[in-house]
Amino acid sequence: MTPTTCPNSTDLRIDGDRLWADLMALAAIGSYDDEATGLVGVNRQSLTDEDRAGRELLISWMEELGLEVTIDEMGTIFGRREGLEPELAPVLVGSHIDTVATAGAFDGCLGVLGGLAVIRAFAEAGLQPRRPIVVAAWTEEEGVRFGTDMLGSAVAAGRLSLDYAYGLTDETGARFGDELRRIGFKGERPVHIDPPHAYLECHIEQGPVLAQEDRVIGIVTGVQSISWQKVTLHGRAAHAGTTPTELRIDAGLAAAQIIVEVRRMVDSGAYGRLRATVGRIETSPGLPSVVPDRAEITVDLRNPDDEHMARAEADLAAFLERLPDSQPGLRVEAAQMARTKAVPFSEAVQDTLETAAKERGYDSIRLMSGAGHDAQEMAAIAPAAMVFVRGQHHGISHNPREYSTPEDCRAGVEVLASAVKELSS
Repeated sequence: MTPTTCPNSTDLRIDGDRLWADLMALAAIGSYDDEATGLVGVNRQSLTDEDRAGRELLISWMEELGLEVTIDEMGTIFGRREGLEPELAPVLVGSHIDTVATAGAFDGCLGVLGGLAVIRAFAEAGLQPRRPIVVAAWTEEEGVRFGTDMLGSAVAAGRLSLDYAYGLTDETGARFGDELRRIGFKGERPVHIDPPHAYLECHIEQGPVLAQEDRVIGIVTGVQSISWQKVTLHGRAAHAGTTPTELRIDAGLAAAQIIVEVRRMVDSGAYGRLRATVGRIETSPGLPSVVPDRAEITVDLRNPDDEHMARAEADLAAFLERLPDSQPGLRVEAAQMARTKAVPFSEAVQDTLETAAKERGYDSIRLMSGAGHDAQEMAAIAPAAMVFVRGQHHGISHNPREYSTPEDCRAGVEVLASAVKELSS
């Protein structure tokens, strides 16, 4: 087909039915019956057999579109549609297809499959812009298996090293590098990426703001600072009935004290818009009649202000140091799992997305992301921004109830397509 120009970005038609069918086909890989909700969830964690199957399906769709497919040393998949001037830096569109253990169909997947929908729209319109367009599916964005989120994009942007990533292990002791080879996705493309002309990511909001404001589209201004810690508490096992309270070293009690403290920090208002979550609690030996000798919890801190975040981290560290005072003999270990600073997105790319939304007839609002995304890693090397899509059920995510309507998914990808057209011309 002879390349043509497209007079108006709204001429790029997104096939919403195909987009939805792709989302559902990918969600079938790793699907499971969730007893808690009665729904079908998705468990396709990074570098599992299910992840491999999802990757293979994605590559088949890329090849169907005639894209040049390459895989980097971290297993990230790139599909490239050539531009009229191949030497120009590409417009990069990306997200991820790995999931948490209790996922829905949309987190990350909308951004990757939406990128393919954009390229399909370009092909159907006979449009070949000046710049190449590349769709990326980053490896291990969620961080749930190997403990570090945005891993593939962080290594690609140079924040983390390849050796660090390869050495990470999951709960069974399996190494990231070994698992990457096992599933056959240790690619040959050098992992450090050349800066793209711009980076765009379409994602479900994973929150209630757009629904509350009755807006379909959100233009993301940046990502707040995120700090993950694993705190391990070592006490002393004892009989629940025969051991006096004052003679106990109760690791479970210490875990509870930390949970209460991080909530007190949030409620105090002394740390700005701090959010704190203890999402994992495990005790040993885990018996009803035994005082726990060991407890392990995770502490997730988030803050849009780096100074407030640093102060919250310091005060939490001081609290952990004082904790054994209440139970002599208690031992506390804290290890940083992940740490990212607040990242502002490009005003120019935000403006492009806002204009695209307006041209498509969608009211939008600007908002900061409360969750981490690959876009924050790419923002270190290129102008970047994101478009959020409204979620249902209060924007719940990381849960089988996660849901955005077909119409809203298409709307987000339409905005993405118009922005890609503008930035790649």
